[in-house]
Amino acid sequence: MKEIVQTTDAPAAIGPYSQAVTFGNLVVTSGQIPLTPDGQLVEGGITEQTEQVLQNLRAVLSAAGTDLGRVVKTTVFLADMNEFADMNAVYERHFTAPAPARSTVQVARLPRDVRVEIEVLAELH
Repeated sequence: MKEIVQTTDAPAAIGPYSQAVTFGNLVVTSGQIPLTPDGQLVEGGITEQTEQVLQNLRAVLSAAGTDLGRVVKTTVFLADMNEFADMNAVYERHFTAPAPARSTVQVARLPRDVRVEIEVLAELH
């Protein structure tokens, strides 16, 4: 049975979707963009935005009863693949070995014209 995950420690869903859904032993998050929990866009470039996205994911996973260490797959959406190295430097501080599987793609545009969006699939404890 699936259950909806919701926390005030990450930005609220701004459409007909959930922050995350659990089913069985898994949790799937919606893509997180660099908004603070109160919905404000983070100032700065890819480094600051990636940090906020990962903080949001940490909060959503915590509300589901798991953490970044249990992530098995991430999908990273970048507005500009030239910012990959800077995004990756922040990313690798949050995901240590063994690192989850990952896909990274450049997209034409992201919500609110942000630089990065990340979604994850994780195991529950």
